[in-house]
Amino acid sequence: MITVYGIKNCDTIKKTRKWFEANNIEYTFHDYRSDGLDQAWLAEQLAQFGWETIVNKRGTTYRQLSDEQKHSLNNDTALAILQEAPAMIKRPIVIFTNTQGTTDALVGFKEADYQAKFL
Repeated sequence: MITVYGIKNCDTIKKTRKWFEANNIEYTFHDYRSDGLDQAWLAEQLAQFGWETIVNKRGTTYRQLSDEQKHSLNNDTALAILQEAPAMIKRPIVIFTNTQGTTDALVGFKEADYQAKFL
């Protein structure tokens, strides 16, 4: 089972979805905007990866934060900010069951990483 989390009109999400489809790999897509953003799930991702990995610092939403907000970011403050602005979550977050049968994840899209994990 593979779940791709993101926002459907994001170019990186489109690239990710196209890659899965081109490789005939089934997945489920979860759109933060239309399907919602579960706080417990988000807290789990922050605990696993840290806010530095989860927060998209290249996007407009992050650049619009005040300097105070940027300097005070940690897993706790990021949780509240990301709940309010899911567009600031790095995309995609892909959750899947690996070959050992345990849950694994990828953040962002790097084709080489996807080839190594899924092909």
